[in-house]
Amino acid sequence: MDPISLEELALLDVLQRIDAGHAPGAHSLALRERLIEAALVEAGDDDGLRLTDAGVERCKSLRHRVAADAEAALVLQEREAAAAAQADASSD
Repeated sequence: MDPISLEELALLDVLQRIDAGHAPGAHSLALRERLIEAALVEAGDDDGLRLTDAGVERCKSLRHRVAADAEAALVLQEREAAAAAQADASSD
């Protein structure tokens, strides 16, 4: 599995900010429209944005992906450290 892309990380950041009540600025009209068309957000009563059920699920999915990538990186580091320790022990 490939690590999470920068685009997906950016999407996660935007979705988390919207969830916290910080909608993209007026200069981000194209982004706002793309998120609405993708059914990840919907316009609220006060012209703000809120996550749809699909947006919430996408946000959760991306968070799990980031966590899985971090855990995989730790496992790889542990394996490399163990291999290095084994190589040092066998050279003695």
